[in-house]
Amino acid sequence: MTITQAPRTVPGPWVEGVSLVLGPLLLIAGVLARIGEADFFPGQLAAYAAQPGRMVLSYSLFAAGTVLLWPAVTALARGIAGTHPGWARWGATLVILGLFGRVFHAGVSHLAFQLVDALGLAAAQRAVAATYGAFHVFKAVNVCIMTGWIVLAVGAFRAGALGSRAVGMVRCAALALATGLPLGVLKGSGDPVSLVALLGLAVALVPLGVTVLRAAPRPRWWAVALTIALVPAAFFLGVSG
Repeated sequence: MTITQAPRTVPGPWVEGVSLVLGPLLLIAGVLARIGEADFFPGQLAAYAAQPGRMVLSYSLFAAGTVLLWPAVTALARGIAGTHPGWARWGATLVILGLFGRVFHAGVSHLAFQLVDALGLAAAQRAVAATYGAFHVFKAVNVCIMTGWIVLAVGAFRAGALGSRAVGMVRCAALALATGLPLGVLKGSGDPVSLVALLGLAVALVPLGVTVLRAAPRPRWWAVALTIALVPAAFFLGVSG
């Protein structure tokens, strides 16, 4: 059973199709925006002190891409579940738990950048160095971040969810490369390994997203208008509140 043949369910083909396309592309854009900076936290904080706008944009794009991946994962898992439900359940669960962990890391990184503004670069680097290994519950999902994409890729290959055998093998292997994306707080992720991992994610998911969007029923005009209006309104209310 392919994605487009699977029964329609929430959040729906338009949300899933857009997330399949935009999720990987936003992650790539976020990494490219900070490429060339030192990968660990002293260099990332120094980069923020020198170019705060660039680093905020980079980390914001990466966080947005991470959040957008969850509908993409559910869409792919539904295509796997028709013939291999176990692989679909485990793959989706592990990957989504890993996404929660990455969002937590993004929040801590955001706070660390604010320390640069409040305390200065040197003091912020000392504070982060002194607390970097502190316990948090999301340490438990690090294994999910590292293994989830592999489980999902194996399930997608067994189910033929990403194309015929030859094409599907390439795209499933590309999906598994996402496991190589570094994890943790204030990780630059601008190295070649990170770019290869994210390009693999794009190769696997973006064509699937285009297929889902083409097969989706045409949305009603008022739904499109409401969505376009709600996005800036929600952002404005969040900033002003």
